[in-house]
Amino acid sequence: MVTAIDRIELLRLMDEEDAQVVDVLPEAEFLASHIPGSISLPLRQISEETVSVLERAKPVVVY
Repeated sequence: MVTAIDRIELLRLMDEEDAQVVDVLPEAEFLASHIPGSISLPLRQISEETVSVLERAKPVVVY
């Protein structure tokens, strides 16, 4: 299920539900600026194999 959230909800999910934050920007942009603790999965490289690093039991926030 896809749901748009705001910054406050993102912080709540990270703090209370140990959400996994996925940054889909290219690696160079991720290295230049990203949310601390986020996971880099560049959009053009996403596959079943690359998403295997995510824990299915935790919420996933993609930006």
